[in-house]
Amino acid sequence: MSTPLPHLSPVEVTERAACMCDHGDVCSSFAPGHALHLIQARLAAATPSDWVDGIVEHADAVTGELRVRTLEGEEWALWSAQGAALEAAPGSPVALHRRYHVLAVGRVRFNVAV
Repeated sequence: MSTPLPHLSPVEVTERAACMCDHGDVCSSFAPGHALHLIQARLAAATPSDWVDGIVEHADAVTGELRVRTLEGEEWALWSAQGAALEAAPGSPVALHRRYHVLAVGRVRFNVAV
């Protein structure tokens, strides 16, 4: 006779989940602002009309927060756990995909939370 395993509700499981980047390791989550998923990157590449050019106004490497102003004057407050703030210094030109929330800094792409 075996003992039944305790059942965990989805809420309990979600509360215990933590991304590895919280512990200084590589991102293990594809949530907004974490690792860029291949499908997200492909969708952004397949919809070039949704990219807008911008300039980084503020980048905080400690918190991962960025503020980007598009050439049309829109201001976007972004966050990335993957180091986008390290790559994009204030004054750097970037491109932002508005629909899929991808930030391009040169050839490097980041998943960003808006």
